[in-house]
Amino acid sequence: MDPVHGSMLLVYAVIAIALLILLITRYKVYPFLVLIIVSLLLGLAVGMPMDKIVKAFETGNGNTLGHIAIVVGLGTMLGKMMAESGGAERIANTLIAWFGEKHIHWAMMFVAIIVGLPVFFEVGFVLLIPIAFNVAKRTKKSLLLIGLPMVAGLSVVHGLIPPHPAALLAVQAYHADIGRTIMYGLIVGVPTAIVAGPLFALLIHKYIKLPENNPLAAQFTESHKEGPTRELPGFGITLFSILLPVILMLIGSWADLFTAPKSLANNLLHFVGNSDVALLTAVLFSFWSFGASRGFDRAQIQKFCGECLAPIAGITLIVGAGGGFGNVLRESGISQELVNTASAAHLSPLLLGWFVAALIRLATGSATVAMTTACGIVAPIAAAAGSSVSPELLVLATGSGSLIFSHVNDGGFWLIKEYFGMTVGQTFKTWSLCETIISVMGLGLTFALATVV
Repeated sequence: MDPVHGSMLLVYAVIAIALLILLITRYKVYPFLVLIIVSLLLGLAVGMPMDKIVKAFETGNGNTLGHIAIVVGLGTMLGKMMAESGGAERIANTLIAWFGEKHIHWAMMFVAIIVGLPVFFEVGFVLLIPIAFNVAKRTKKSLLLIGLPMVAGLSVVHGLIPPHPAALLAVQAYHADIGRTIMYGLIVGVPTAIVAGPLFALLIHKYIKLPENNPLAAQFTESHKEGPTRELPGFGITLFSILLPVILMLIGSWADLFTAPKSLANNLLHFVGNSDVALLTAVLFSFWSFGASRGFDRAQIQKFCGECLAPIAGITLIVGAGGGFGNVLRESGISQELVNTASAAHLSPLLLGWFVAALIRLATGSATVAMTTACGIVAPIAAAAGSSVSPELLVLATGSGSLIFSHVNDGGFWLIKEYFGMTVGQTFKTWSLCETIISVMGLGLTFALATVV
């Protein structure tokens, strides 16, 4: 079969995504299977060489799982230790005491913004989701009211605010000033997170009813009944255990400020600041802070670790398959066709940055890929046009575009669907819409800021 070219590639991409959604929502086929089947059919339909279709899917699946499987596994272990020791309950109780049950959704947003600054979205999510489960149980509120502000805060810092890795790459590509970018990012990001998080959650949770039985929530909220002590760990040691990976990642990102590049000390700081190593360190520390110091023995700690991994096996497979689908979109030429369409539309630099990033995000499912790829395309165009637009605002516009409408080719989509216990349709109405609010409002506030800076 001859390869498909031009706008027909986009038609096939739309058909593939529609088929994927139909099979999952209408015919209840397991998402992992659907993602594989639709990926293979899409590759055949657009004329990819048959020997490359499966390889493209496997590569995308492997690249996605290479990071997320480790992050989710270690993060789940840390969350399980926190739950069994009562640490998650301690954090939940403290937040409720400080903010009150009426305003707890605001607390979750601000905590997410702080925790999410140095870490990828998935890392922040697995660190905070046990707290969200416990707050929801303690306040008897919908998990959406607690969880949506959390994921909105994580998403905003993921796309808009350095030192987050994606935003930091955009700062370098556009030759922006990092200090001004952080300042402008907070000016744009905090109001955006407020609208897409607490305010949107207050509205949408009334219309979306989550199932009463959530097995994942249960393992993070039902503490070990046979422990020798029921006294909750202190707030300070609990907070330190949660923030330890964040602290290590921050140290890693600032390593070049403290040590000579490529020196032993520099390499060591970068090593311990790697998200996998930082999470592993925190898990090992939690074996003492949430385990041994709370009276649990080695056998009990091993049991907790083994128990918590079984429920995430399905999630991990689905997330990886979403990455495989995204890579088929890239390898088939669909992503490049989207880029060409965006580049041919003669737009202002801010709108071009947003538009290119948005199209790549829709095609690949990755905000980080969308942001970094769009910077490479837009930066020379903006430079050649002699644009007077602030490079810091270009970072924000591109970051906003990279967050638009998370859907079935995004690992984060499946992560949130499974942890929240939602259907695909409910995930579109909540998480996907939340991301779109962030994207559109971020662009609007960036344009508004451009009129005064």
